[in-house]
Amino acid sequence: MRCKHGAYDGRAHAAGVKPTHMLWVLDTDPAMQQGRTLTAAISATIEWLAGDECHALDEAALAAELGRRLRSAGLPLDHLGLYLRTLHPEILAHVVGWAPDEPVQVYRRPHDFVRSAAYLSHPIARVLETQTPLVLRVDPQRDAPWTQSELFKGRPLVELVALPLRTPDALPSAVSFATTRSTGFTAAERAAFDRLAPALRNACELLNLRQVELTLLDTYLGTLTGRRVLEGRVRRGELERLEAALLLCDLREFTELSNRLPSERVLELLDAYFGCVVPAIDKAGGEVIKFMGDAVLAFFHREDASAACAAALQGAVTALDSLQRQQTPDCELRAGVALHYGTVSYGNIGYGHRLDFTLIGPDVNLVSRLQGVCSTTGQALLMSRRFAELLRPGTAKPVGAHLLKGFAQPVDLYALSDHH
Repeated sequence: MRCKHGAYDGRAHAAGVKPTHMLWVLDTDPAMQQGRTLTAAISATIEWLAGDECHALDEAALAAELGRRLRSAGLPLDHLGLYLRTLHPEILAHVVGWAPDEPVQVYRRPHDFVRSAAYLSHPIARVLETQTPLVLRVDPQRDAPWTQSELFKGRPLVELVALPLRTPDALPSAVSFATTRSTGFTAAERAAFDRLAPALRNACELLNLRQVELTLLDTYLGTLTGRRVLEGRVRRGELERLEAALLLCDLREFTELSNRLPSERVLELLDAYFGCVVPAIDKAGGEVIKFMGDAVLAFFHREDASAACAAALQGAVTALDSLQRQQTPDCELRAGVALHYGTVSYGNIGYGHRLDFTLIGPDVNLVSRLQGVCSTTGQALLMSRRFAELLRPGTAKPVGAHLLKGFAQPVDLYALSDHH
């Protein structure tokens, strides 16, 4: 501390002599000033991570804005990585990479990625498994395998700081900060990352929970049904009537397969069968509402009835073609598909807190009976008269009337014409 306009004299002060005027000025230490600036910037970033603006972002936008803010705070950040474990039938984790003046990279890692050499040799794997931080100096003379991954390849990194984003559930995630500065990060900069990590964990956890929520609803209920659940339509008996094209596909001779083959093999065949049928329905714009053992019930809802039936027919034909191309050494995968257009009740049935979204009604019963005729006659595809009449002329041909269980009058059935 020093004074301008006169020096401070301790002896005069002790003698009771007061200086006429003094102006005290604090010496400015650049390191201390930089530390205060960094502390303020990290505080602002933590506040941002807890705010509405951050919570509205997806994973790529979150990484981009966080990287930009940390760079603006003066941190020598040349790469930021987010490693977000998720709950998905096909995806193990989302890996997000950000670097200044580059597009954000997003990779979806499949479940078998954890068995790959790329994962096992990566320092982030250690952080995820042990939930302990890691500071790693990169040796430019020795290219470690992990430095050749998509995120880091071609980057002259000097130091990597990886921190676990600890959560109480079974979905561990992590973040990495990397620099090309020759001296690496300072102790104060690494402390800033430590301070930031809990707030970043909370933001990532909320983001991940939203993704998991959507994934699980889509996986187990379907896109349209999942959306209805999120809209709050979860009360028992809350039904909606809608017109839709119905598709019911059933695997032939499944009982014989189950009795003849080991359970593991039966499951493999079921997966192969569903792998032919479900993508065909999805691609045609339908929604699977129910798996019933080896049967698949789907619906196609459109404003135009003819468009709904055309889409359902396309899904059925694609599924059957895909099954025909499926090569299996111990059996032949064959199926029968029934198609009908009608009015259904769509919504919740069940008891108490255990509910199920489903389709019910006479038209659902009809398509089920049609499928039974597929089995008894060996026809690969049958449709009701109403469905056939909604198709382009010449697409379907009559194959006769059949008595169906539960229906008083014979029902006219149709198959694909030879020149459809």
